[in-house]
Amino acid sequence: MNKYITEFLGTFFLVLTIGMAVIDAPNSPAVPAGTAPIAIGAILMVMIYAGGHISGAHYNPAVTVAVWMRGKCEVKDVVPYMVSQIAGALLACLVIQYFKAGAVITPIAHNATASLLVEVLFTFALVYVVLNTATVDSKSGNSFYGLAIGFTVTAGAYAVGSISGGAFNPAVAIGISFLGLSSWGDIWIYLVGNLVGAVLAAVVFKMQNKEE
Repeated sequence: MNKYITEFLGTFFLVLTIGMAVIDAPNSPAVPAGTAPIAIGAILMVMIYAGGHISGAHYNPAVTVAVWMRGKCEVKDVVPYMVSQIAGALLACLVIQYFKAGAVITPIAHNATASLLVEVLFTFALVYVVLNTATVDSKSGNSFYGLAIGFTVTAGAYAVGSISGGAFNPAVAIGISFLGLSSWGDIWIYLVGNLVGAVLAAVVFKMQNKEE
């Protein structure tokens, strides 16, 4: 149960930070322009350090799929992890709506092909970094894995956030759809892009690390 609570809490604070950082409201402005990716990468980093020893600190259904494919997540944990992650994201949305009441939110105008492509690419990058820094025996106990993962999200948000919103995470995608930052009709872009990117990263990791 502690693993699922950890996944819930980590995803909650990730989505809470995203919403609070990017949504402008009359009495609760967003962070200064251009700094949201730093806040988002930072909260992911610290929550990974906080929960990595308990659950592996996935906070992302796509990561859970890839870690399961890699053999470091038991089958019985896959669905509970995902449920915990999505529940954390949805609770965060309710808190955001309280603090950001009155905000005028305009959904992302997606170019479906471009958004899908960048979500595949940067989910691949994120999951590839997770697998190679947090799951390999040769790097067991390293002190940099949280920083590497957090900065991957920061880099991705800066690089392609203006194209897709920079979710790289189905739980985040559900959260931003719930908040109105992206249309529910476009959620397939994230779900397909994130899962494809994660599966590709797991396949490449296993090809490169046959000894693991």
